[in-house]
Amino acid sequence: MDYINVIILGIIEGITEFLPISSTGHLIIAEQWLGARSDTFNIVIQAGAILAVTIIYWRRLLDLALGWREPKNRRYAMMLILAFLITAVLGLLVKKLGFELPETATPVAWALIIGGFWMIFAEWMAARKPPYTQITWMVAILVGIAQVVAGVFPGTSRSGATIFVAMLAGTANRAAATEFAFLVGIPTMYAASAYQLLKTWKDGGAASEDWTALGLAFVVSTIVAFVAVKWLLTYIQSHRFTAFAIYRIILGVILLGMAALGYIA
Repeated sequence: MDYINVIILGIIEGITEFLPISSTGHLIIAEQWLGARSDTFNIVIQAGAILAVTIIYWRRLLDLALGWREPKNRRYAMMLILAFLITAVLGLLVKKLGFELPETATPVAWALIIGGFWMIFAEWMAARKPPYTQITWMVAILVGIAQVVAGVFPGTSRSGATIFVAMLAGTANRAAATEFAFLVGIPTMYAASAYQLLKTWKDGGAASEDWTALGLAFVVSTIVAFVAVKWLLTYIQSHRFTAFAIYRIILGVILLGMAALGYIA
């Protein structure tokens, strides 16, 4: 694989994985011009983004682990575990049933557009509620389900689905909803990456990989994701997610037009 393309894909993954604009959707479209990639490549660059968020939240994760005896930390950790288990069980069920949409431009475009309007609606609804920061058990359950929905529908955005479900379910504070969504994403995405890597290794696909290219993509994705997430956490302190929603809608409309004209599949 051309290393320039590898760097571009690493940058795309790093920027889009935790911003609510869908990394899968962007990578599917990028593949139209930069060439198809293996599942292993997708997993490795995603793992880079997860590592970046793990580094950013290392102190929070350490506090939860070492402060298990404190009721507040124990409750929060249990809700993270509940959300993760719901995602894991439902995700495996969906995979067993073989339910997934084709990874082509049109369903991605519609997911971007619908998700954009959903974000605007969720922001509007959340603004009408008191800015609660507490995570409830219902929020944890719905966030777990939202992760599965985002995995089934390319273009939905895992971070976007989980953040806005949390905001609508009672955690109206953007920062609190974002933190919970990101923390749930860490074990979820590590588990998904480990599962797929193990499957690839058992199937013998690892032997044909360009591990130098994968290592480069991993490093690029990690660095870019670190910068992107740090920026996002600062941005949402004083801004809504509206700009991301508008971006999704405009991009979705452009993709539908390009698909109709035959420029992308």
